[in-house]
Amino acid sequence: MTKGLKIIFAAASFALAGSAFAETLAPDDVEIVDMEVTASLTGKPGDATIGRETFADRKKGNCLACHVNADLSDQLFHGEVGPPLDGVGDRWTAQELRAIVIDSKEVFGEQTIMPGFYTMNVGINVAEKHKGQTILSAQDVEDVVAYLTTLSE
Repeated sequence: MTKGLKIIFAAASFALAGSAFAETLAPDDVEIVDMEVTASLTGKPGDATIGRETFADRKKGNCLACHVNADLSDQLFHGEVGPPLDGVGDRWTAQELRAIVIDSKEVFGEQTIMPGFYTMNVGINVAEKHKGQTILSAQDVEDVVAYLTTLSE
């Protein structure tokens, strides 16, 4: 299956999975159970193409600061702190990836340096202008998860 078809398939899968929900789930209302968040945060499908952009965006997801990703080999300065994300869509389910992106410390423990991207549990040294905000929006999370599910080996 080509990368384009995988992205279209992922978007269609999320459209079907999220169609039963109408409202965005607030960060404090997200429940991670057994390392999964089963429901879409928005009730809208994630867009893998937008998720790819968010993943690479140094001012948003900034995932490349810590992770190598061959799909974005045209981007400079891939980090090596986190595990390579090549094949991550084969290793984790969308529900597990959603939980990891939302609050990695809840999934992996406090020792992980990966931030929670949709949680208010962000620690004590937060710049005043960022207090009370999540790093990503709920839709950004769904888009990044849709993108991550397309990364197969």
